[in-house]
Amino acid sequence: MEELVSVIAKALVDHPEDVTVRTVEKDRLVVYELTVHPDDVGKVIGKQGRIAKSLRTVVTSAAVKMDKRVTVDIIS
Repeated sequence: MEELVSVIAKALVDHPEDVTVRTVEKDRLVVYELTVHPDDVGKVIGKQGRIAKSLRTVVTSAAVKMDKRVTVDIIS
């Protein structure tokens, strides 16, 4: 799942070498913390948060079999 977030983010940004994904697990919640270059934050979030919402939807759909709640946080 971490690789999925990383691949999608790297396709969106101008500085793919600065993309990092960190996994934080709490009880039944898995949080993927996405960090990108400061110039690329807007590209990952998108207009009115549409790209970020789409990224979260894809990850949530892929995590159905894990029996855990999954979310993606974009760290600026």
